[in-house]
Amino acid sequence: MQKCSLAVDIGASSGRLIAGYLQDGKMILEEIHRFENKLIEINGHFCWNIEKLFSEIKKGIHKTKKKNFIPESIGIDTWAVDFVLLDENDELLTDAVSYRDSRTDGMMEEVFTIVSKERLYLETGIQFQKFNTIYQLYYLKKNNPEVLEKAKTFLMVPDYLNYLLTGEKINEYTNATSTQLVNAFTKKWDKELLEQLGINKEMFQKILPPKSLIGNVRHELVDEFGFNLEVILPATHDTGSAVLAVPEVDDTIYISSGTWSLIGVENRFPICITKALDYNFTNEGGMDFSFRFLKNIMGLWMMQEVKQNYNNKYSFAEFVEMANQEEHFNSKVNVDDDRFLKPENMIKEIKLYCKETNQLVPQTPGEIAKCVFDSLAVSYQNAINQIEGIYEKNFQKINVIGGGSKNEMLNQLIADTTNKEVVAGPTEATAIGNIAAQLMALNKIDNIKNVRSLINESFELKTYTKKQKVEG
Repeated sequence: MQKCSLAVDIGASSGRLIAGYLQDGKMILEEIHRFENKLIEINGHFCWNIEKLFSEIKKGIHKTKKKNFIPESIGIDTWAVDFVLLDENDELLTDAVSYRDSRTDGMMEEVFTIVSKERLYLETGIQFQKFNTIYQLYYLKKNNPEVLEKAKTFLMVPDYLNYLLTGEKINEYTNATSTQLVNAFTKKWDKELLEQLGINKEMFQKILPPKSLIGNVRHELVDEFGFNLEVILPATHDTGSAVLAVPEVDDTIYISSGTWSLIGVENRFPICITKALDYNFTNEGGMDFSFRFLKNIMGLWMMQEVKQNYNNKYSFAEFVEMANQEEHFNSKVNVDDDRFLKPENMIKEIKLYCKETNQLVPQTPGEIAKCVFDSLAVSYQNAINQIEGIYEKNFQKINVIGGGSKNEMLNQLIADTTNKEVVAGPTEATAIGNIAAQLMALNKIDNIKNVRSLINESFELKTYTKKQKVEG
């Protein structure tokens, strides 16, 4: 039986439990369990089925013994901003409403009438997105004040899953920063801001950093699993875990490529300056209280929706192959337009945008895919220009991590568009970062520098450079 740590990595469309351990100077990963995650409609809102997610986590833990693993620890990461509220009896007061729900439409602008946009940014350093937790809570304040009055506990999605495992209530640092309610300098809940908004500050929990031990799983779960298990905090915001797995951060811009594309650099301090505000960059918390200075760009979500619109007739690899055959199709969309956040039909929305902007309207699956990939590359280039403008320097390298790093066409497009060296990998960046945080907490890896050396030794990376045009 192989001892391991378990990474629970849950994204917008699926979740996995991955076993990780060290062997012969390398990190070894093995997938234990995979499950679907999708939005369900409850009471007129798009929500996550959080009870099902916890059930799948338990199912995965049960599978470890069948796969000849003995897990010593477990860590959970998910997307950011979404949360639940508990009452005085620790019962759910709210559903886990998704950031893709339309309930926050107009809320951001209303908050600005109470707290200025500039003050919000200068204190929290977080970019303005209509679905940030602050605007979700303000929606409740305005439309369901009785819920907020009854609320005794605020837990983000991974915090709640950790509570179900351990019975301990905490808020993890990297995910807490995404709420736009944590002061970037004190790294604590901004109580003055909460008071201004009329939101009960007592329901927020103590903020703990990654690598913190929460505790062991509940006694009844020890009986159910047949073994004990330490619950350790990774960066519970999946991007925070993924960025830990960037093989090299010096002079490198990273793109965490998945449902969303997160493009930025790692910093030791927040950049809360006017230019960063104007460009809508964020300063999200990272490992060891570092900052992820990045921009949130619509990512492969668009292709996930396109795939569904075609009734899953084509695989992602087939879309790439078909897009490669449409070399002369050049229409592009603004991937960050809110119309692409949760459209009824992504293909129709892409076609409509091209028509409205007097471009050639894509007709075939290959043209649709080419349009999306080209548009993402242009959006990346714009963000890189902004980063380099803020830093007043040119970065030599781009590291693409996460599931999107498998998309060779997009990697080449990024190299061609930016004229920079693109290093693709590791693909399982989030799980790697999750496992690495646990191994550091267990004193099996000394520090982040050693984590990154380990990643370079353990996982395949592929380099892309700009294609030279052939004359004549």
